Amino acid sequence: MKKAIELTALRPLLWATAACGAGTLLSVDRVPAWVPVAALGLAGWRIWVAARPTRSQRLPGAAVRNFLAILLIAAVLVTFRALNGLSAGTALLILMGGCKLLETRSRRDLFVVVGAALFLLLAACLDRQDLLRAPLYLGQVWLCCAALAVIAYAPTATEGPAFDQGFNNRSAVLLAGRTLLLAAPLAIVLFVFFPRLAGAFWSLPRGDTASTGLSDTMSPGSITDLTASYEIAFRARFEGAAPPPAMRYWRGPVLHNFDGYTWRRLYATPYGRPTLEYLGKPYRYQVILEPSSQRWWFALDTLQHPPPGDTVLTDDNELISRQPITDTTVYKGVSYTSVKFTSPLPEISRRRDTATPPRNPHSREFARELRARSGSDGAYVAAVLEFLRTGGFKYTLTPPPLGADSVDEFLFNTRLGFCGHFASAFVMLMRAAGVPAHVVTGYLGGDWNPVGGYFVVRQSDAHAWAEVWLEGRGWTRVDPTAVVEPGRLDRGILDLLPEAGSAQARLVRRSTWLTALVQRWDAANAWWTEHVVKFDFRSQIGILESLGIDSPDARDLGWAFAAGLLLWMAWIAWEYGRSPGGPPQDRVALAYARLCRKLAKAGLGRAPHQGPLAYADTVSLRRPDLASSLRPLLEQYAHLRFGSGSHDPDELQILTFERRIRNLKVSGTA
Repeated sequence: MKKAIELTALRPLLWATAACGAGTLLSVDRVPAWVPVAALGLAGWRIWVAARPTRSQRLPGAAVRNFLAILLIAAVLVTFRALNGLSAGTALLILMGGCKLLETRSRRDLFVVVGAALFLLLAACLDRQDLLRAPLYLGQVWLCCAALAVIAYAPTATEGPAFDQGFNNRSAVLLAGRTLLLAAPLAIVLFVFFPRLAGAFWSLPRGDTASTGLSDTMSPGSITDLTASYEIAFRARFEGAAPPPAMRYWRGPVLHNFDGYTWRRLYATPYGRPTLEYLGKPYRYQVILEPSSQRWWFALDTLQHPPPGDTVLTDDNELISRQPITDTTVYKGVSYTSVKFTSPLPEISRRRDTATPPRNPHSREFARELRARSGSDGAYVAAVLEFLRTGGFKYTLTPPPLGADSVDEFLFNTRLGFCGHFASAFVMLMRAAGVPAHVVTGYLGGDWNPVGGYFVVRQSDAHAWAEVWLEGRGWTRVDPTAVVEPGRLDRGILDLLPEAGSAQARLVRRSTWLTALVQRWDAANAWWTEHVVKFDFRSQIGILESLGIDSPDARDLGWAFAAGLLLWMAWIAWEYGRSPGGPPQDRVALAYARLCRKLAKAGLGRAPHQGPLAYADTVSLRRPDLASSLRPLLEQYAHLRFGSGSHDPDELQILTFERRIRNLKVSGTA
């Protein structure tokens, strides 16, 4: 078995360490702090040993390295309770890359370290594909390619450090950049035409992702926690005119169970979806939903049918995914803002949505008295809304805390609240009078982005409203918050109460130019998500259709990919063919001729009878200042031309020889 060639220069080790360190930084916020700290300690240990030539062999032995590896694997297992998964796998790869550095003695070892850095890049790409991170990923690829070039041209123990003088850091970076440019067309062909695999090949479990946005429970003031958040919940782009702001209710979890303080969603539906009559015009739109680790998708109320995919449209008109949303999701919907229920309310649903807990006695008594004075359920709804309108209630994001009888305290004591307070109290009063009702949570409104042509719905737009069952109409939306604060229908929270948002939100909304800048950046992110991150098989088929191919399929994609691959190979062959020089022997001679011309211009011409070593003696005699740089160069030429293996010179040595001559500076005259 061929023995690995040991390297003598420190520079390749530094480049490999930098590549591995940069890969670690891409995921530093996804792993515990001790992981990058431990990897940094291992890398520092290796560089410290390499920087002390007299102790260069004092690397830890196999027993110590094995003990460290086992210890770090056990630490990962204790931290993550597993070794699989994106987070645990990334942490393990970071640590094993650091351990590998402790045994790097050959070119092959350094190649393995850079390979680990490339896998760290892949892990980061699987985790996040934001537009902001794209330059970081490109920089990491460039760094890894440059590190590979430095390692490939590094001197061995038999060649000595002088062999590496002509291939500096700048040459490595330029070579890596040129290589990436040559590979870019092939990467584009692969991205556009290589048939996309069906299934969740790129989906990895992410159980450690934090949940954001609405939950399936609501207590007084719980939605208030979202109003300070400027994070985007989703974007919506309409085909044609959008509904007015007062009709842009984005439906989310529907809450039925109430214990007197907290509303909760039911997970089992007792009956199928009711029969509906859709009124008015339909609205067609596309939603770009941000990851939340929740399972509900948001749609304009009321959705006609679920979009294709692993989703279910429940009897409550909730759009539920079977899996948590851990990636940006793009889907289309058709909704109506006005519907009529043509099927009767099932008895089991009536019992469910009229149940009240044995709490809030004052509210229950008030509801019975008010219902007795009302002629119908519709009149009772109007009476309760009139009570909220004239009862001194105020809309605020900082209401006082409520006790166990939260509805009683809110209606007859504090009278200060947010949408969750009003919706909860209204539904409680409906149920206490025997009118079926439940709470609906979701979002209301959205900010228009004129650059991207879509609405941005943020967490601060979170809202809660009520639905009551009225005979002849079915479930009817009633928003008690709009009675107390009518401006909420047409304006967002941050417009209605500017001080409610975070410092970041206030800064953006107070500055016109900053708002425009944020809109442009968000439009760029939306384009990146739609056309790059979510580029799928349907998008590929759409490109083939735009090229005039009727009813394209995966076979047509294969032919398109093959054609693109052949064109790229032809281009590479043309580029290689037009490059200067010929066979390796000719390139050595041409490079030597360029060196002689450089020296001749400085008054150091070579006599026709002089060989490279005699020429080196002459130059050293006439220009002692050039002896240290020219003699190794001329000796290298003698080795390439006349030394062992001269009939088949090594390609790496020839390239290094060419670059050393190109970078040589000769000034003055002899």
